[in-house]
Amino acid sequence: MRDTDGTVLHAHQPDLVLSTASVGKLLLLLEVARSLPPDLPCDRRDVAPVADSGLWQHLGTDVLPVKDVAVLVASVSDNLATNVLIRHAGLDRVAALGASLGLTATALHDVVRDARTSSHPPRLSSGSAAELSLLLHRLPSLDGGDRVLDWMRTSADLSMVASAFDLDPLSHAGAVLRNKTGTDEGVRADVGVVTGLDAAVSYAVLANWSPAAATVGEVLATMRALGDAIRVLVGK
Repeated sequence: MRDTDGTVLHAHQPDLVLSTASVGKLLLLLEVARSLPPDLPCDRRDVAPVADSGLWQHLGTDVLPVKDVAVLVASVSDNLATNVLIRHAGLDRVAALGASLGLTATALHDVVRDARTSSHPPRLSSGSAAELSLLLHRLPSLDGGDRVLDWMRTSADLSMVASAFDLDPLSHAGAVLRNKTGTDEGVRADVGVVTGLDAAVSYAVLANWSPAAATVGEVLATMRALGDAIRVLVGK
């Protein structure tokens, strides 16, 4: 957790590199905001179908502008929309962006796949809490960062740290929350910025565990407890 100046308020193993599932899509969104025209048409038929999270696979239109595809990624972590944006922005450019920001532990490694084999990168993304919380703190000053923060305000996943704010997932009245989450087997990650009456806090909470170590319920309870601490800090 960092305050409005970026000062660390709380940290636990902040430099540990963990799997972050869909959190790495934030780097993609930042590259899209920096380099792609918002009205550029994107066709979902240009990439292979991919299932799981997302709405575009259930919609009737094949073509959407970049700005709408980005909202799908930010709001529901849409996998199909992610792969379409990767096709336009390029993983190499996303990697170059990360390097330019000084990120060494945080990266988006691959497109989203229904099946990940030994020939593919072993995980979609990885990162450290130290780097991700600092990235969230720096977003307003980065080229395209304000646009990414606007997209993040539509996030519908309030199941982790953000659950402490008791917000309507579809209408975030109250504390201003921008967050991005990641979910996989044995992985929960929630990174974001919360602005309340008294302060703003940027945070990154990452959890990787084996089935023998914890249950999903135990992990989510710990993440909510950290959200409760943030709620006190921002004066919500």
